[in-house]
Amino acid sequence: MSQVNRLPKGGRVDRSQPLTFTFNGQNYQGFAGDTLAAALLANGVDIIGRSFKYSRPRGIVAAGAEEPNAVLQIGSTESSQVPNVRATQQALYAGLVATSTNGWPSVNNDVMGILGKVGGSMMPPGFYYKTFMYPQNLWLTYEKYIRKAAGLGRAPLEVDPDIYDHMNQYCDVLVVGAGPAGIAAALAAGRSGARVILADEQEEFGGSLLDTRETLDGKPASEWVTKAIAELAKLPEVTLLPRATVNGYHDHNFLTIHQRLTDHLGEVAPHGQARHRVHRVRAKRVVLAAGAHERPLVYSNNDVPGNMLAGAVSTYVNRYSVAPGRQLVLSTNNDYAYRVVLDWLDAGQKVVAVADARSNPRGAWVEEARARGVRILTGSAVVEARGSKRVTGARICAIDLKSHKVTSPGEVVDCDLIASSGGYSPVVHLASHLGGKPIWREDILAFVPGEGFQKRICAGAVNGVFGLGDALADGFEVGAKAAAEAGFKLVEGTVPKTEKRKEEATVGLFQVPHDKSTSRAPKQFVDLQNDVTSAGIELATREGFESVEHVKRYTALGFGTDQGKLGNINGLAIAARSMGISIAEMGTTMFRPNYTPVTFGAVAGRHCGHLFEPKRYTAMHRWHLEQAAEFEDVGQWKRPWYFPKRGEDLHTAVARECKAVRDSVGILDASTLGKIDIQGPDAREFLNRVYTNAWTKLDVGKARYGLMCKEDGMVFDDGVTACVGENHFIMTTTTGGAARVMEWLEIYHQTEWPELKVYFTSVTDHWATMTLSGPNSRKLLAEVTDIDLDKDAFPFMTWKEGQVGGVPARVFRISFTGELSYEVNVQADYALGVWEKIIEAGKKYNLTPYGTETMHVLRAEKGFIIVGQDTDGSVTPDDLNMGWCVGRNKAFSWIGWRGMNREDCLREDRKQLVGLKPIDPNKVLPEGAQLVFDPKQSIPMKMVGHVTSSYMSSTMGYSFAMAVVKGGLKRIGERVFAPLADGSVIEAEICSSVFYDPKGDRQNV
Repeated sequence: MSQVNRLPKGGRVDRSQPLTFTFNGQNYQGFAGDTLAAALLANGVDIIGRSFKYSRPRGIVAAGAEEPNAVLQIGSTESSQVPNVRATQQALYAGLVATSTNGWPSVNNDVMGILGKVGGSMMPPGFYYKTFMYPQNLWLTYEKYIRKAAGLGRAPLEVDPDIYDHMNQYCDVLVVGAGPAGIAAALAAGRSGARVILADEQEEFGGSLLDTRETLDGKPASEWVTKAIAELAKLPEVTLLPRATVNGYHDHNFLTIHQRLTDHLGEVAPHGQARHRVHRVRAKRVVLAAGAHERPLVYSNNDVPGNMLAGAVSTYVNRYSVAPGRQLVLSTNNDYAYRVVLDWLDAGQKVVAVADARSNPRGAWVEEARARGVRILTGSAVVEARGSKRVTGARICAIDLKSHKVTSPGEVVDCDLIASSGGYSPVVHLASHLGGKPIWREDILAFVPGEGFQKRICAGAVNGVFGLGDALADGFEVGAKAAAEAGFKLVEGTVPKTEKRKEEATVGLFQVPHDKSTSRAPKQFVDLQNDVTSAGIELATREGFESVEHVKRYTALGFGTDQGKLGNINGLAIAARSMGISIAEMGTTMFRPNYTPVTFGAVAGRHCGHLFEPKRYTAMHRWHLEQAAEFEDVGQWKRPWYFPKRGEDLHTAVARECKAVRDSVGILDASTLGKIDIQGPDAREFLNRVYTNAWTKLDVGKARYGLMCKEDGMVFDDGVTACVGENHFIMTTTTGGAARVMEWLEIYHQTEWPELKVYFTSVTDHWATMTLSGPNSRKLLAEVTDIDLDKDAFPFMTWKEGQVGGVPARVFRISFTGELSYEVNVQADYALGVWEKIIEAGKKYNLTPYGTETMHVLRAEKGFIIVGQDTDGSVTPDDLNMGWCVGRNKAFSWIGWRGMNREDCLREDRKQLVGLKPIDPNKVLPEGAQLVFDPKQSIPMKMVGHVTSSYMSSTMGYSFAMAVVKGGLKRIGERVFAPLADGSVIEAEICSSVFYDPKGDRQNV
């Protein structure tokens, strides 16, 4: 398993960790730190796939996300199969199994390649549209074989063994890209104290600094990267996300990041670990430092394996210690490409020649190459590569850029590697996701991001700042600015010193001319993944496809998994020249999410992390913690479930809390109830339409209970609404239904009744609510308020304003326990202080805090429903025996009225809410237990209802339940049975759902 192209020293790989892997059934060896692409090149693998349309042999071209050819199938078992993985982005691991996505019987000898050679000239753009239209009834047959021939991988047929995550994140500054500008920006923002996320798609942070020959402060650039990343890792507010591609930029600075957590460890994630994670990030400011992609030159046979990007060759040499050939020819139009010549020489390899399209290049690296004896042919370019399955030579000719012609017969030189560089294209994809049009800059021959619709700033190469020193300075300045705009101090700092290097301008060269016309010359590939040629683009413009978007769709330019990262600019330039217009006039296509492919597993992954759903806490949460409360999740809220004393379990604590409320007084934190402020001259009319009962005559200072139904007449929320002013109401909802009700109100107002002048504001978080309940609640409240609490001055279902604990408050006399109760509402900021004053004053009354479980028992004893527990979206007010809450004579047909009057909703045998008293008072019916009338019937039994709420009542001394039973209201006094899973049966008597104080004397005292 000799690595024939591995250099004897250098690189960032760990030679002490050899890794064996398999490609197309053949075993190879690489090192830890390799990508799959690097390892394949190290082993001399030339052909890694076949092209989409012509089945031509293809090799590795690039070293990053822009790679168009090395798209492979990964996985050794059916369940672990992953299609369309870029070899340039897949870290090598022991036992990796990869195969080409097409090529039969093998990728080296593909039968379809013969068809591509013979019939390639007969398959221009639009070939499928023009050829397979007739007869129409055969299209499905055509499609079957076309798809089979084209394929780019396959989905697994067995269940994926891995898990995938979604996680919500928030930051002040999100930095996209960890190259020189990105790291500098993250340092500046991080030092200010801002919350920073730095995300980069590579295995390591550093970008171009990991393989550059330039130095920082006189030392290798990688040393500065190590130091900078170590500093960022120590900053408490900085999050580093390697192997994380920012794939989408959406409205309101919402970005999605796809992180490959364990792809580098094996084909299946370690037990308990997620394989991929999607981060959903909200950022105050975004710094785009995504860098730039090198453009290849378009010349004949530029797809033959051995044609590579100049920068990619340098990356493989310097970062992976791999020389993907022996004899190099460089074709370029810019100074920076000369680094591959110097890197190649430093690696001990031979540079055959450099073809530079410029007439007299004199940059620093150009002169260094000359001084080292490199042959430089100016005013020239590689016009044609020689070879079929591997480059064997290059034809170099003199060219005239203005006339776009070959001006000499040229010469053919022997080589096995052609590196090309046509300049650099800023990665404008993310900046374009929201519709921002890139702007053409003639001075750098590239598009840069246009005006931003979001709060983002571009830095470094993505903004056309290519010099290393300039990119570092730009990144630091932008990072500091972003943090300052997010509300943090503006930091100052210095960036490392770089070498001053003379560099001459790039000339515009996209398609290299040939001595034959474009249509007659050997194929010149623009989009390597989709087999789009320069001849195809010219044909499209001749056939009338002049819009850049039409050219894209007719030729497939920029389709596929690489989204035109390498080919788009060259294709646009060819189309523009063909039509006689400028590239700026031609414009560029629209880029859309995702920037690179995202696995379906990651898209559909589980939601997790502390920001999956916001955790909401009441103003008294700290006090609850101090009292050792147990909590339960209700909606997004953390609510006290019960307050156990030493040695108490749930049942003992609840019994004690219930007794305290019934005997003296208890206090409940009810702040989580939804509260919606409703104002406007049509507020009453609106309430009439959304509630089942009438609201027209509700006086100021009074409150009323109401039910809400969906259009089908089924109850979906309830609560008490108080009249604060003639056109001003405060609506309360269930805790879990607050957001749903708010949305529902807005939908009806905006779509059905926009003529009504009414406005809604959620004030749930603004008000904290403390419920005092029990016989001594009036006495206790009187000690901390100036409100007259006399029963005649302050009757049931009214509210008053006054001072409670020295704080302005609204006090409502309503009850969810059946006891004398008051709900004290104060501004949330003052709530804890008021709560503590009430606790102090209540000591002599044995004031007892109680939680949601006690609340459930107390309300069930009174027969009060909880929407979502005693209802399930299939019961009407009449089913709940709450017909008294239905305004049957209201002038306007309120929501649900027609629904609940459907024939099915009027049946007498519908499931109706009733009470149940187990015959054995010590047996508690399980909630959800199914009910039958005849326990002796054969299975499957006929179910007639189910238990909705069930408790043991310490107050009444027996267990009880609420249930929905078919025709239950006419079956009072009859027996019903609950067969359980263990074979036992609990018998119960159907009774009224009101068990405690049926006349309501205690709450009206």
